[in-house]
Amino acid sequence: MTSIWNEVVEEGGSFPFEDKWTPEQLASFLAGKTVHCAIDEDRVAGFYLLHENIFGRCSSGANATYLVRADLRGKHIGEMLVKDSIHQAKIQGFRYMQFNGVVDTNIHARHLYQRCGFKEVGVIPKGFRIKDGSYQDMHIMYLNLESSEPAVGIDPEAIL
Repeated sequence: MTSIWNEVVEEGGSFPFEDKWTPEQLASFLAGKTVHCAIDEDRVAGFYLLHENIFGRCSSGANATYLVRADLRGKHIGEMLVKDSIHQAKIQGFRYMQFNGVVDTNIHARHLYQRCGFKEVGVIPKGFRIKDGSYQDMHIMYLNLESSEPAVGIDPEAIL
């Protein structure tokens, strides 16, 4: 999981973290969060972490972070992870999901979220600094879990 995390950090185009982490740092960060993995040939292919978007009176909303190994992208692992996170968010009693900063240039993720029912509810102009130092717009994506259809296509054998 740490190698996938660091791979996405190094790419610098979709993830807010800038420094690579050790396995111990990642384990500490993930402690207490819902984490589910997709497995490919006994290796982690990707994973997500699910948590409150904001605390306190706003804690009825979930947020999720998705990471997929670069060599396995395009094989619908991300879609499987997103659908499972929606399912898990409903089980945990969240009323909505919100992604605070989907980078404009992360077109595949934006289209995936839209296919899964998320709506764009706002844009933060030039809010994300990518690796080359330029700034990209961030899209705020929202899904009402109380009115959305159940997530389908989840392979329980692929998600731990």
